[in-house]
Amino acid sequence: MSLAVNRARELGAAGVQLASAGNAALALTAYAAAAGLKARVALPADTPRTIFERCRAHGAQVLASPGTLVEAAKLLETGGEGFWNVSTLKEPYRAEGKKTMGLELAEQLGWELPDWIVYPLGGGTGIVGMDKAFAELRRLALVGPKRPRFVIVQMAGCAPIVRAFAAGHEAAEPWADPQTRVWGLRVPKAIGDFLVLRAVRESGGRAVAVDEALLPAVTERLARTEGLRVGPEGAAAFAAVEDLAAAGAFAPGERVVVFQTGDPANYL
Repeated sequence: MSLAVNRARELGAAGVQLASAGNAALALTAYAAAAGLKARVALPADTPRTIFERCRAHGAQVLASPGTLVEAAKLLETGGEGFWNVSTLKEPYRAEGKKTMGLELAEQLGWELPDWIVYPLGGGTGIVGMDKAFAELRRLALVGPKRPRFVIVQMAGCAPIVRAFAAGHEAAEPWADPQTRVWGLRVPKAIGDFLVLRAVRESGGRAVAVDEALLPAVTERLARTEGLRVGPEGAAAFAAVEDLAAAGAFAPGERVVVFQTGDPANYL
């Protein structure tokens, strides 16, 4: 997000805007404030109040809509003249910024990529960015030919890309009436669904839908045994790891990296 905001500033945008399930809105409004840019964000009306309050504290205009991310995005179709829309895959720089996850992962693991990457999936830019990063690192001969297997994780109550993966489809149909309070994963239709599906299949990866009822126990277990305080998105990813491990998906000695993509404070 910082890359997208910085580029918007460099190119003279009047401001920046996006529709968000919560996490991206917080990042955008914070970076826009630091950059001296105006910001507009549109959120589903039932997003936790804390997110509304924190976005307003950064000086942003905050819009609310009944429904989901899809309906919220329509609020940005008017107003905001000269504002850049930095919603998922609406411009190239957020995907370029997401590449840093893959670049830092390679660097921190001594330029040897892990065997698996487990990623809680909302809009999907993270998978698109990391896939691009790994391809570029291979072309630069900074990493070997081994490619991590992507595991994308969604909630059972909103799993359009998991459903499409299981059905062998190249794109995902919108998920009708999404039912989950894991706000960062409540994305009924991802613009880059076809890019995500392609990356997961080409990597030999998996797509997993997680039962939301499992998350409190996973969160408690991680706090007690690992000292980690994770948000529900990260808990969903860890629940998927446990399911895959129980099914024998991981071979002994394989390295599995799990991404935590949301701040637990957003839900307080």
